[in-house]
Amino acid sequence: MEIATEVATPEHVEAALKAGVDYLWIGARSSATPIVVQSLADSICDLRFEISNLKGILIKNPVNNDAGLWIGNIERLEKTGVPVIAVHRGCGHQPCWAMAHAVRLARPDIPMLLDPSHMSGDAKKVPELMKKIEELGLDGAMVEVHCRPEEALSDAKQQITPTQLGNTLDSIVSRLCLASLICPPSEEKELNWLRAEIDELDERLWETISARMDVSRRIGKWKKAHDVAPLQPKRFQQLSEQVAQFAKENGLSADFAQEVLKLIHEESLRQQ
Repeated sequence: MEIATEVATPEHVEAALKAGVDYLWIGARSSATPIVVQSLADSICDLRFEISNLKGILIKNPVNNDAGLWIGNIERLEKTGVPVIAVHRGCGHQPCWAMAHAVRLARPDIPMLLDPSHMSGDAKKVPELMKKIEELGLDGAMVEVHCRPEEALSDAKQQITPTQLGNTLDSIVSRLCLASLICPPSEEKELNWLRAEIDELDERLWETISARMDVSRRIGKWKKAHDVAPLQPKRFQQLSEQVAQFAKENGLSADFAQEVLKLIHEESLRQQ
């Protein structure tokens, strides 16, 4: 069985290589600091006599949404002469598909794995996220698995069991076998990337609207307690002017922006 271990310091690198580890993996927090990544790359270069069995370096995306930083880290590690593999784990349990898409377009030669465990932070969401491997043409996955997730010492909520992993992989393999018969052109993979970005933006949009309605309900309670009418024309006029300015500055249709504001405002009044 091949083994990968996370490294965060040159000392980790030396110990892992001397132990015969097959793959080194650099986590998202280390990836967020170029100085750390460079020190790890330098350490690998300094220990060339130990890396004859090293098969690859896995580099996760930074915890911050920064495609340029991720690409820079890949380039730093490539100078070691060891194959580099990108691992997309999202940021703060958000997919950040646009970042991964940018890296995929810039470096299609670099294999990219999906980390659905950290991306979701929720074991129940892992199987659904695994479908993105096929949809986006990714090269595999890095999944957290535990025989008894409830007893895991860390990240218990995002770990699945070996049985769940097996069932998920069986489903993916079945779909990939079917896809090999009716394989979509590469252009459709690009469309799937763009749709993934849209889906993520839509989810954020609805979460924002939901949060806005929660604030509206609290405003309604305040107005009721202070005998203030729900509809405040001057306030709505202020919002309308702000939306008009935003639409102008961001290339949006003024009529569209005002219509959206009207619908949101009407629902806010209803919630109040």
